[in-house]
Amino acid sequence: MSAAPRRPRKKAGNAPTPTPSTPVEAPAAATDTSVPPYADAVVVMDAPAPPADTVVAQASPEQTADLPVLSSPAEPTSRPHPASPPVTVVVPEFASTALTELPEDRYFNREVSWLDFNARVLALAEDPRLPLLERMKFMAIFASNLDEFFMVRIAGLRRRLETGLPTRGADRLPPRAQLEMVSERTAELVADHAAEFTKVIRPALSKAGIHILGWTDLEHAEREQMRVYFREHVFPVLTPLAFDPSHPFPYISGLSLNLAAVVREPETGQELFARVKVPNNVPRFVRIEPVGRPSAEGRNTYRFLAIEELIANELSQLFSGMEVVERHVFRVTRNAEVEIDEDRDEDLLQAMERELMRRRFGPPVRLEVAADISDHVLQTLVTELEVDSRDVLRVPGPLDLSGLMQLYDCDRPDLKDPPFVPATHARLREGESTRSMFNILRDGDILVHHPYHSFSTSVQRFIEHAAADPHVLAIKQTLYRTSGDSPIVDALIAAAEAGKQVVVLVEVKARFDEKANIGWARMLERAGCHVVYGLIGLKTHCKTALVVREEGGQIRRYCHVGTGNYHPKTARLYEDFGLLTADPEVGADLTDLFNTLTGYSRQTAYRRLLVAPHGIRAGIIERIEREAGYAREGKPALVQIKVNSLVDEQVIDALYRASQAGVHIDLLIRGMCALKPGVPGLSDNIRVRSILGRFLEHSRLFRFGNGDVAAGRGRAEFWIGSADMMHRNLDRRVEALIQVTDQPSRTELAELLNVSMSDRIEAFDLNPDGTWTHHISTSDHPRVDLQALLLERMLKR
Repeated sequence: MSAAPRRPRKKAGNAPTPTPSTPVEAPAAATDTSVPPYADAVVVMDAPAPPADTVVAQASPEQTADLPVLSSPAEPTSRPHPASPPVTVVVPEFASTALTELPEDRYFNREVSWLDFNARVLALAEDPRLPLLERMKFMAIFASNLDEFFMVRIAGLRRRLETGLPTRGADRLPPRAQLEMVSERTAELVADHAAEFTKVIRPALSKAGIHILGWTDLEHAEREQMRVYFREHVFPVLTPLAFDPSHPFPYISGLSLNLAAVVREPETGQELFARVKVPNNVPRFVRIEPVGRPSAEGRNTYRFLAIEELIANELSQLFSGMEVVERHVFRVTRNAEVEIDEDRDEDLLQAMERELMRRRFGPPVRLEVAADISDHVLQTLVTELEVDSRDVLRVPGPLDLSGLMQLYDCDRPDLKDPPFVPATHARLREGESTRSMFNILRDGDILVHHPYHSFSTSVQRFIEHAAADPHVLAIKQTLYRTSGDSPIVDALIAAAEAGKQVVVLVEVKARFDEKANIGWARMLERAGCHVVYGLIGLKTHCKTALVVREEGGQIRRYCHVGTGNYHPKTARLYEDFGLLTADPEVGADLTDLFNTLTGYSRQTAYRRLLVAPHGIRAGIIERIEREAGYAREGKPALVQIKVNSLVDEQVIDALYRASQAGVHIDLLIRGMCALKPGVPGLSDNIRVRSILGRFLEHSRLFRFGNGDVAAGRGRAEFWIGSADMMHRNLDRRVEALIQVTDQPSRTELAELLNVSMSDRIEAFDLNPDGTWTHHISTSDHPRVDLQALLLERMLKR
C-alpha cells in the first residue's frame, strides 16, 4: 500500500482560462435543507423555474473543435493519454502463454480511496471558475459526505477492532492501521475544508452581498433584532441540562449541534458544566432583516447569523443568576449501521422501526469540537462520551458546514449555474400528441439519459400511462428510493384503486431512507397494492418496472430497467440511463425476476439480464476474460466500464490479467477505486478517470469488445444497470444489468464512453501512486466540461 494520496493536483500549465458555466436545470423543491451525500445523492433545492427565454450556456466551437468524432474507433491499437504523450498498448511477451502472479500489494485502501473522492468534491469547491453558490454547495456536500463516512465506514472499522476480528482489508492492512491512516488523512481534509471556507468562500460571499456574520459584526439595531428573535423563537424550545452528582451526563444525539457551557456560582465561585442542544427545528442561519437600509439593497443583500452563535451570546438568559464562563460548540457522530436478524424477525417493518430507534443510541465514532475549546471541557466530553482521543477532531472553523445548503436558497441567480429544461426524448415527442407510449415502444427500444432527457416525460409517464390505461392488467415495480411527494407512488396507488394488480417491492433497508420507505410501504398496502420486502438477507437495489397489457386477446409486456432510482427530483440532478422496451425476452426476464422477489422461485439464468447475487460478477469476469483471450490471439480487445465504485478484488484481478494480456481498458470511476492503474507489468493498459460536476455521475455502463459501433461493425456488447463493482452489490444485493441491443442506443453509449475518455474533457486521472491529477482547461490545452457538452448536443437533437 502506498502512502496516503495527497489532494488532487491540477495539471501544470498556464493560468486556467474561463470556461462556460455548466447549464443546469432549476433544482426541484425539497422538504428540508439537509444534504444528501454526493456519494449517493445530490442536493435537491428550491429555485425559481427558468423563464421561457432562458439562454443556455454552450461550449464554444473552439473548445469542441478538437474533440473526436462521436463514434466508436475502429480497432484502435493506441490512443492518447490525457495531458501526456501517446500511450501504446503494451502486450507483454508472456501474453500468449502463462501470466505472471499478481503482486500482493495490488490494491489501494478503499477507505483512503473514498476520502480521495471527497477531496475531489472539495476541489470543485475550490475551483474559482464555478459560480460562487455552486462552490458553497460543494462545501456543504463535502461535510455531509464525511458525516456518512464516519457513521458507516469508520463505525464498521471500529466494530471490527473492538470485537477482535482479525479481518484485514484487501490492501492487507488491519483495522487499527486503517483507522490511523484514515484519521491522519481526515484531519488534513478537515483543515483544508475549514480554511477554504474561512479564507475564501466566506469572504467571497460577503463581497457578493451574502454575509455570514459573527455576533461582534452586528450593529446595535441588528443585535436587538436578534435578541427579539431569540426570545420569541429559540428560547422557548431550549432545555439546559446540568451535569453534576445529581444530574447524569445528558444523552447527545448524533449529528446535533450542542453548546458545552461552564457557569460559575457567584457566591461560592464553583464552576458547573451544562449542555444546551441547538434545536434542529429552527433555521441554522437566521436572516437579519434589513435595518435602515434602502429596500433595493435589501432584495439582493443577505445578512445571516448562525443559530449557535445567537444562542451562545444569550446563554445568560438560560442561566439566570449565574456567570457564563465558557461556551464551546461540539458535535457527536454515532454508529448508524442497522442490524436486522431477518431469520428471527417475523415482521420486517416492525423490526426496522425498532432498529431505527436503537440507531439513535449507537456508540460515538467521532467528536468534533471548536478549535479553541479548553482542555478541561474537552476532557469532560471525552470521558463522559467514552470516545478515544484519536476520535476527536478540532475544527478550525464553524462545525457542520452541511448547513450551508440553506444559503443556496438566496435569490441570486448570478451566483448559480444557469437553469435548463430537460428535453423529451425525440421518440417520445410524438407520443405527446396522438400515439400512446405502448405503440411507440412496439417500434423499438428507447434509451433515456437523465437529466438530459426528462424523467417526467419518459419513465414517470410510462408508469402513469400504465396506471390509467384500461388494457393494463398488472404493474410490478421495485422502489429503493423515491421523493417525498412521489408521482410514481401516486400512479401505483391510482392503478390499484382502479382494480389493476399492483405489486411493489419496497426496500425498507435502504440506508437513511428506511423511515420514509416504511411509510410508503404502509400507504401502498392501504391502497390495495401487494407490497413485499424482497429476499431474506439481501437488499433489492435493482431498478425495474414491468407492465402487463392485454392487446387483441394476447398478453404483451412492457419494461423499464435503469441505473437510477424512481425519484423525480434526483432524476433532475443525477446522471443515469434507463431502457424502455417491449422486447419479449426482457419481459420474460422481468417476470422471472419478480417471481423470485415475491415468491419462492430461484431463477439464476436469464436471457438479456445479468442478476446479482448469482450472475453479475461471473458475467462481468467472463466477458473480461473473453477480451483477454482475443488479445492473446493478437486481435484488438477493449473493456470500458463506468461505475460509482470499483473495489471488488475478483473483478479487479480479472482486469489486471486482461491488461497483462494486452486488452485496452478504460475505467470511469466516480468514487472509490482500489485498482492501481499504469503499473508496469500489471496494469500498463488501464486508465482510470473520475468525472465530477454539476450532475452526479451515477450510471453504471459496461462495454466489452472492439469495433466501429456506429457503422455496425465489431462484436461490442453494452450493458447498463444498478450494480457497482463492490462486494455488497455483487454478493448481498439483488441487482440487474440489461444488455442494450438496438443499434441507436449502442451507438449513443459508445459515443459517451469515447468522449468521456478524450483528452479534451476536464477530469481527474488516477496515477499509479494513488494521487489524482485534475486536468482543467488551460490556454495551451483547452478542455471542455463533459456535462456542458452533452447538454449542448441534447438541445440540438
